[in-house]
Amino acid sequence: MVSKVRLQASKHMTSKQILVVEDERPIREMIAFGLRRAGFEVREAEDCRTARAALADRRPDLILIDWMLPDNSGLELTRSLKRERDTRDLPVIMLTARAEEVDKVTGLDGGADDYMTKPFSPRELIARVNAVLRRSGGQDEAELVRVDELTLDRAGHRVVAGDRTVTLGPTEYRLLEFFMTHPERVYSREQLLDRVWGGNVYVEERTIDVHIRRLRKALEDFGYDRLVQTVRGAGYRFSARADA
Repeated sequence: MVSKVRLQASKHMTSKQILVVEDERPIREMIAFGLRRAGFEVREAEDCRTARAALADRRPDLILIDWMLPDNSGLELTRSLKRERDTRDLPVIMLTARAEEVDKVTGLDGGADDYMTKPFSPRELIARVNAVLRRSGGQDEAELVRVDELTLDRAGHRVVAGDRTVTLGPTEYRLLEFFMTHPERVYSREQLLDRVWGGNVYVEERTIDVHIRRLRKALEDFGYDRLVQTVRGAGYRFSARADA
């Protein structure tokens, strides 16, 4: 059960829209209440069908999806959203009572950008939502970062290989941006969590491996998966050197 906590809206927070997909009405209303108190615009859906209708009407900035829904699983909804062109870069946080590591990995592998186990506090939820929105929001700098024919446009928040677009989720984009702006150095999982996710957000180190696999898979068709290198016992390195 989500506990009640009064949350004041941040003075600096822009109005972002969150879609909450949760079939248990008391929990859904509690989540929506906390988000609205924190300054977000909130829409609610009780199942996958209603969520699809809400997405067709207007795309939110982030979607919270419960794993167990009456007409389909939230995991399947997340997977389908990540397969579709119009929603594949939509940030998703999975909500579930499943607390086992295998369930968390399954949720992240299914496309979720973060995973929250019930019960959770509204404060933690707001922190996770803000963290995912920061990761998916891109940079304000008008700067191109290039490695060979791989180009990251920080202003346009897109990646191209030659003249082909590389499709990345929000977290994979942030990882690649960090790697491309910090090449040839080995970073431990702990360092990547701190630099990419931020020190105020709790994320398991296992999460890094999931997103590294997804980043490599996205780069594989362009021949750039080799740039993201595993350094045994130390972490990961981004390098264009063949002898690295």
